[in-house]
Amino acid sequence: MTNAARGRVPAHTIVLGNEKGGSGKTTTAMHVIALLLHEGAKVGSMDLDGRQRSLTRYVENRKAWADGAKVNLVMPDHVVMPKSELDTVAGAQAAEREAFEAAYTRLAVENDFVVIDCPGSDSFLSRLGHAVADTLITPMNDSFVDFDLLGRVDPQSWKIKGPSVYAEMVWESRKRRLVADGGEIDWIVMRNRLSTLAAKNKRRVEAVLEDLATRIGFRLAPGFGERVIFREMFPSGLTLLDLRSEGVDAQLSMSHVAARAEVRSLLDELRLPFFEQRNEAEQARIAGAA
Repeated sequence: MTNAARGRVPAHTIVLGNEKGGSGKTTTAMHVIALLLHEGAKVGSMDLDGRQRSLTRYVENRKAWADGAKVNLVMPDHVVMPKSELDTVAGAQAAEREAFEAAYTRLAVENDFVVIDCPGSDSFLSRLGHAVADTLITPMNDSFVDFDLLGRVDPQSWKIKGPSVYAEMVWESRKRRLVADGGEIDWIVMRNRLSTLAAKNKRRVEAVLEDLATRIGFRLAPGFGERVIFREMFPSGLTLLDLRSEGVDAQLSMSHVAARAEVRSLLDELRLPFFEQRNEAEQARIAGAA
């Protein structure tokens, strides 16, 4: 898909991808969405898992809670993409491509950002989503079970033997994106549910991730700690960014404050052009007024 198809000023597309379930993709996606909305950006969101619909349920819960509490919460322009039920592979993929491109083009033209939550498995829709990414966030639990989708490691020497299935899929997506419009994918691997303990396994995971990052080209970012609060808010659709909103009336604990700081730290790590340009404009305004 070309930049022209996205509109004169294309949205920046953030994709949450990992072929392993339970890595925190949907929680991260919803917090990124809420943070961008609270920063004043217009955000479109896409759920590419039409069966599980975790992000869609999160957004629906958010609207239901806001309506019930009569609170005006910021909301994304949300779309869920169902999997085609056509019998043939070629027919199903053609239908999914057409539906995806129509929905994605509209969201990209009408919003500053499009945030795409991919299923925890390899699918045609997931590959379509990865191929339009400007920023790809891969949350992973801090374990070698999750690492195995990125790279293969020697259990004796702990040296990298080579990239694994998901890393190879991202490489193909990068090539498709380059051919499509000359764009690049900034890939960020986010270490999620980090333990506060300096365990030997934690140090080993960190070491092999740093080695693999230099080989296949991703950046490492600290993710979210193992905090119950991230999972508690799903039924209400709230995020940590909403807890100070008018009408939410939530008591902030030290855990809430620390978790909010983790979310904002992630935004800084993404280095999104929308905010970099806004900061440059503000600095120029201040310099001009001096």
